[in-house]
Amino acid sequence: MAPGIKLAIGGAVIGGVTLYMAYVGASSSWKYYLTTDECVQNAAEFTGGRMRVSGKVVVGTLKIAPDRRQASFSLQGQNGTLPVTCRGMLPDNLGEAMEVVVEGRLEEGPLLRGEKVLTRCASKYESEDVAGRALSAGTTSGGTRR
Repeated sequence: MAPGIKLAIGGAVIGGVTLYMAYVGASSSWKYYLTTDECVQNAAEFTGGRMRVSGKVVVGTLKIAPDRRQASFSLQGQNGTLPVTCRGMLPDNLGEAMEVVVEGRLEEGPLLRGEKVLTRCASKYESEDVAGRALSAGTTSGGTRR
């Protein structure tokens, strides 16, 4: 076989393996999240699986360890709640009545064992009119002076 053909075959194999590994590595980040209600309603189907679940932290349920590496709370949906325990670094702005996305594994009960918590910053999603009024008043949406 000619050296050029061998080189082309080798390059194709390396390129194929690289593309496959990139796809496998990135595919987990392409998964969208479930709502709290979807997760609770289909808990038997999702038990044992990795997932992302979106919901609002129920007021009065948030307990954060002093080192901020563990938390427990419940996520509120339209029709139910889902208990969550998380280990790992928590966002600084994690609080009650906040919209969050928890990435983890669903266990029997159901109970979501989270490994990552993502918070949504409401000020980033305000309309320009609301943000403009906050700027003209000299405050951020949290009410502090700039």
